[in-house]
Amino acid sequence: MNIGFDNQKYLQMQSAHIQERISMFGNKLYLEFGGKLFDDYHASRVLPGFEPDSKLKMLLQLKDQAEIVIAISAGALERSKTRRDSGLTYDLEVIRLAEAFSKIGLMVGSVVITQYAGQPAADLFRRKLDALGIRCYIHYLIEGYPTNVEKIVSEEGYGKNDYIVTSRPLVVVTAPGPGSGKMATCLSQLYHEHRRGITAGYAKFETFPIWNLPLKHPVNLAYEAATADLNDVNMIDPFHLEAYGVTTVNYNRDVEIFPVLSAMFEEILGTCPYKSPTDMGVNMAGNCIIDDEVCREASRQEIIRRYYNCLCDLKRGNSTSAVQYKLELLMKQAGITVADRRVIAAAMNREADTGAPCVAIELPDGALVTGKTSALLGSAAACLLNALKILAGIGHEVHLVSPDAIRPIQSLKTGYLGSQNPRLHTDEILIALSVSAATDSQAARALAALPLLKGCEVHSSVLLSPVDEGIFKKLGMHLTCEPKTEEKTQ
Repeated sequence: MNIGFDNQKYLQMQSAHIQERISMFGNKLYLEFGGKLFDDYHASRVLPGFEPDSKLKMLLQLKDQAEIVIAISAGALERSKTRRDSGLTYDLEVIRLAEAFSKIGLMVGSVVITQYAGQPAADLFRRKLDALGIRCYIHYLIEGYPTNVEKIVSEEGYGKNDYIVTSRPLVVVTAPGPGSGKMATCLSQLYHEHRRGITAGYAKFETFPIWNLPLKHPVNLAYEAATADLNDVNMIDPFHLEAYGVTTVNYNRDVEIFPVLSAMFEEILGTCPYKSPTDMGVNMAGNCIIDDEVCREASRQEIIRRYYNCLCDLKRGNSTSAVQYKLELLMKQAGITVADRRVIAAAMNREADTGAPCVAIELPDGALVTGKTSALLGSAAACLLNALKILAGIGHEVHLVSPDAIRPIQSLKTGYLGSQNPRLHTDEILIALSVSAATDSQAARALAALPLLKGCEVHSSVLLSPVDEGIFKKLGMHLTCEPKTEEKTQ
């Protein structure tokens, strides 16, 4: 994988910049943390070299100064809102985050339930947190939020909220997902701190859009693609342009809310410390791009992947035509088509030649390898084996797993486990390959080549099973599928 981002420089610059912002506000900063702290795979895909846990490592450099507050809205608890990537409900995700942060040495100060209006699910969750020994605070639903500034910044607004007791200079406010009330939590705390005579400030950490890249840079367009269902739009920050004469990029929600935020700061602190939404941010990612073209190409591929993911979601009934149209527009703005993703044509041409579902993988050197559905293997499993043979320098004719070893597995699947599909999936062929590796040196070489698949592009001519999708994801490969099912029973 070509590297376009200096991760080590990022860790150093980002932690130093946050430290500067803490000092700017008298050694007390509430930092709204957008996006994922763990497993930020979007950033790692569009900024090759960015590690998925980079933001976490950056915080660990400040761990003696930092504590974490996790915000969750009462409405999300009442609706049993679920994270799409993990399948966890927001309440379980909060507990998972608290445990994960504590395990690596970050202090979890408390959980705050926001937008509370007597929801029974919120009361139940609060009792659960109490039983786990996690401090829990309540912030209430405020009528007229966010435009009725006079009421919000008063005893009837933020004044009714619990004051979250914190003990460290940096308070990171994160959440299990969007709409959790992170910003309101930070501003409520500023109100309470100011009433107590404590100087404190607010800043926002959001990786995308990257403020010092051009508006239509593929990295920023890829962010719009990632949030197409939220209808986020990147735009020039008009407040920053007016204040400094410098063009920067932000997104519509921050730009739209800034006049309200500015008015809130003036009510709380007497003056607003920022002249623009860009001023509020602390993101240094744009300064750590070391190969712009590598990041541009990675982002173009991400936009196409998002488009195909939308098509598949539409097929499953999980998206809308509006999202599809927005992604098509973004592709036009980026100057790309599906033809720019080479694995698509490779998979579809092989399917046309064989009359069976096919998968194609683009290897690190740009070589394309394909695999088709057969009596023994599904197309994903076949392609995976073929790719490992090439990476390990093994001839195509070599059987890494003997057909005589595959047939008993097929009998187990259909005769005892109730499967109608006798062909091996990717997980099953990898287990079989591992068994072969114990006695076959070539199978062992192929198995050792698995890490070389990380970052490779994959396309399937049909929708794959969740098992195959999961294996490609675990291997760090970037999968897209045609939005159609295989005609035969899977």
